[in-house]
Amino acid sequence: MTGQPLALPPSLWASTAATGPVTPRLGENKQVDVAIVGAGYTGLVTALHLAAGGANVCVLDAAEPGWGASGRNGGQVIPGLKHDPDDLLRMFGGELAEALIDVVGNAADEVFELIDRYGIECDATRKGWIQPGVSATAMRNIESRAEQWRRRGVPVEMLDKASVTKRIGSHDYLGAWVDPRAGSVHPLNYARGLARIALNHGAEIYGHSPVVKLESRDGYWNLTTGQGCKVRAQHVVLATNGYTDNLWPGLRQTVLAANSFIIATRPLPEKLRKTVLPGGEVCSDARRLLTYFKQDAQGRVLFGGRGPFSEPRSNTDWAHLERSLTGVFPQLEGVPLEYRWSGRVALTKDFLPHVHQPKPGLSMLLGYNGRGIALSTSLGRHLAMNILGNGQKFPFPITGIKPIPFHGLQRLYVGLGIAWYRLLDALT
Repeated sequence: MTGQPLALPPSLWASTAATGPVTPRLGENKQVDVAIVGAGYTGLVTALHLAAGGANVCVLDAAEPGWGASGRNGGQVIPGLKHDPDDLLRMFGGELAEALIDVVGNAADEVFELIDRYGIECDATRKGWIQPGVSATAMRNIESRAEQWRRRGVPVEMLDKASVTKRIGSHDYLGAWVDPRAGSVHPLNYARGLARIALNHGAEIYGHSPVVKLESRDGYWNLTTGQGCKVRAQHVVLATNGYTDNLWPGLRQTVLAANSFIIATRPLPEKLRKTVLPGGEVCSDARRLLTYFKQDAQGRVLFGGRGPFSEPRSNTDWAHLERSLTGVFPQLEGVPLEYRWSGRVALTKDFLPHVHQPKPGLSMLLGYNGRGIALSTSLGRHLAMNILGNGQKFPFPITGIKPIPFHGLQRLYVGLGIAWYRLLDALT
């Protein structure tokens, strides 16, 4: 069973990325220390650090590095979680919460340090993240969030209405906070750069090699690809996030794989470019059904948000974003759109990443809830250190696999959730 190779879906990133490294289809049986399923950020970062630590590693992907959300996201590198530091203290208590806060707070640092260390060419900029609010309730939450990080030494900035209008270029917002730790990358170039570095450290990466069977036998894990090749490994990592399938029972049912839709304009004329985020920050607002936007290196405006659960079928599936774009930025009325694309975000019930180790020698890491670039880079390294056995504890609780009840109705979950959040945003 070979099937047709999965082609990289059309997007701004696919059109503008540098050529990736060669990742041939697996054509023979292999034995390795660690086999990783999934060549997105999680799998590639984990492979890089494992290989650098002396492990014999291979990565298997049904398509190619960056084919999934790692090559389709909005390119925003934002630290932290949906939960604020005080929330984590209430949820986990002192010592564990402090470790969590430290890891997520420094997650963006890890991305940019990795890019600098290895010279990854991915249009990396670090001008900060603006989170604006459209209501008094949103502003109270923003002020609390900013104060919590300020107490922890982050030089945050608060913006009033006049300041946020100037910084973003929109009159929609009452105010905002600015997190200077955040930034932006070309996400597919970042994924391909990680793949190249992992290969240089001795990892092997095989594309168009879907894993269709996983079983434990005689103290080893055995993986079988769709082409019938077998990999024998002491340890396996499942790193498939929003594209998780049924390879391991119940894992796919632990996340809601919601579509995030993005549009991109043509490169703006210089005069117009100065009216939308002229400082180079990335932005996502504080609505329940948020929108996010930035400029890319060529002056295109990217604008993203939630969309239909199903895969897009026509340009009308992005119509809600086109209306929102000119609603937030009236000055872009009439500017042609150059790209439309989508990718799946893995949402968890508790809005936390999930780490599972249900059997000896088997690890799973997924569920970034829209913060995947920073969190996967940091947590992938932590997972590699955990597997290498250097005594480093994983900074997140390792939990059992708990499928979301009635997961088969996730289309209904997501559809109702979007409608409910849209109503609440309108009311507030």
